Amino acid sequence: QVQLVESGGGLVQAGGSLRLSCEVSGRIGSIEVAAWYRQAPGKQREFVASASYAGNTNYADSVKGRFTISRNNAKNTIYLQMNNLKPEDTAVYYCNVRRPNWYDSWGQGTQVTVSS
Repeated sequence: QVQLVESGGGLVQAGGSLRLSCEVSGRIGSIEVAAWYRQAPGKQREFVASASYAGNTNYADSVKGRFTISRNNAKNTIYLQMNNLKPEDTAVYYCNVRRPNWYDSWGQGTQVTVSS
């Protein structure tokens, strides 16, 4: 069973920064893709960023240049550095890890609130 524990959310003023962490445990082997998604109240969950085991990264247009995803494969930990936060970044942020034909697992989410 794959377990994910997210941390680092909180309340921050616009223009501030936060760093989210996602610790992954269990029988996971090498995490093929690690990603962050978010869901704002009344909206569907949306993609934020992803990082492959090889180091390739992708970002939603809305966060490019402000957010950085990284991973420590030795520690099975995924990070999301969020800079220049905006009120529209307010959401519950979810960590997702997947390896085809093995697992596709989600964390419980961590709240990020950006005040104007």
